[in-house]
Amino acid sequence: MKNISKLLTLAGFVLLLSQVSFAQTKWNPDYAHSSIKFTATHLLISEVDGNFKTFNGSMEATKPDFTDAKINFTVDIASINTDNDKRDAHLKSDDFFNAEKYPKMTFKSISFKKIKDKKYQLKGELTIRDVTKPVTFDVTYGGTAKDPWGNTHAAFKATTTINRFDYNLKWNTLTEAGGAVVGKDIVVNLNLEFIPEQAKK
Repeated sequence: MKNISKLLTLAGFVLLLSQVSFAQTKWNPDYAHSSIKFTATHLLISEVDGNFKTFNGSMEATKPDFTDAKINFTVDIASINTDNDKRDAHLKSDDFFNAEKYPKMTFKSISFKKIKDKKYQLKGELTIRDVTKPVTFDVTYGGTAKDPWGNTHAAFKATTTINRFDYNLKWNTLTEAGGAVVGKDIVVNLNLEFIPEQAKK
């Protein structure tokens, strides 16, 4: 009985240490397996996809289900890529992002709420140019897994739709029929994989 009691005490101590370790964990994106993408309509009949090649972020949480996660991201506007140099240059101009004057787009979370199962709702403040507005992402938690080096990875997919005019992405040329060349609603899709900051390389 004494041995069993010691084993239970030891198991409880190990569990406590693991909880403390998790509480102190800061997570950074695994950039090789993460992306920030967007989709805009063209002439109201097709879609154009793009992404930002350079971004930085972090996530901190004290709970294993990440429900108290604090998430921050900064995106380098000059890294925008739509596979068309002329279009990318236009997007960096004052008609859209004005990358020279406003080089960064930022997101700061306010809450990360579990809705059911692996469905979450992420609320925060999105800043584009000099405009900050609340935004809500629908999030699917993919789960966690260990890589061959023993590092834990946590994966999330998040999506939202923003009105570009709300952020002064103001270019609004119309077609002969009166429709917009570029739609006002922009779909944002995030595929994010996080690893602990002190992960083994």
